[in-house]
Amino acid sequence: MRSPVTGIVSLIVLFIVLAVGYSSMFTVAQTEQTIVLRFGEPVEVVTDPGLHFKAPWNSVINVDKRILDLENPSQEVIASDQKRLVVDAFARYRIKNALRYYTSVGSIQAANLQLTTLLNAALRRVLGEVNFITVVRDEREKLMARIREQLDKEADGYGIEVVDVRIRRADLPEQNSQAVYDRMKSERQREAAEFRAQGDQKAQEIRSKADREATVIVAEANSAAEQTRGAGDAERNRLFAEAYGKDKDFFAFYRSMTAYENSLRSGDTRFLLRPDSEFFRYFGNANGKLPEAAAAPKQ
Repeated sequence: MRSPVTGIVSLIVLFIVLAVGYSSMFTVAQTEQTIVLRFGEPVEVVTDPGLHFKAPWNSVINVDKRILDLENPSQEVIASDQKRLVVDAFARYRIKNALRYYTSVGSIQAANLQLTTLLNAALRRVLGEVNFITVVRDEREKLMARIREQLDKEADGYGIEVVDVRIRRADLPEQNSQAVYDRMKSERQREAAEFRAQGDQKAQEIRSKADREATVIVAEANSAAEQTRGAGDAERNRLFAEAYGKDKDFFAFYRSMTAYENSLRSGDTRFLLRPDSEFFRYFGNANGKLPEAAAAPKQ
């Protein structure tokens, strides 16, 4: 018969074995790297994911090996042309040397604080060497690359690799922005007024040219009309002369009929003439002779 003490001792030994076995195993996640510590001193870095073993008295610390974000608060930087800029930037980094990282900073919070200081210093150094326009418009990509290189060189001492640095916004402070906006507005208004004045001048030149050309065209047209009218009058007079030469009586009769048509129009037409007037000679005689002239041959 087994003694109860033996069973208890066996359970204790089994428990100790399980505890030692459990404390001797650790797992490494796909997104992490693990530092093995012996009495607080790092001895090994395990980067392969999966199940691993260690001495029971050793401890482990997991370190993220993914790309991490560093959000930097807005900073005021003075450019080379003495203009103040409010710069909003951020960085991306990862831990490439876990042992150096653990011995220098030890945690993500401490690493972020240290990198923020280094990033602000790099921003002031690089942006302080160029003017406002270069930062805002011309060479921002090159400036961000220079800042990343400087920050990466300084972060290497902490086991950190800087992957990227980006400038979200680089602008004048609010009070300066308003002054610049007002100056730009005044400049645009001046340019608009100048363009309007030039447009008015051009319009006046075009209008004057058009009026001059219209005057010339009208004068030429009037001249041509007068010439045509003169030629027509000459031709009419020639035809009248020929007609008069061929038949004087008919021509006189035609002229009188035309005069009657033009003068005796519808309406209130009144003549104050003698009945034996030359104008009405065809009313009294079909030959157009006055009564006195017709009576004279009979006598």
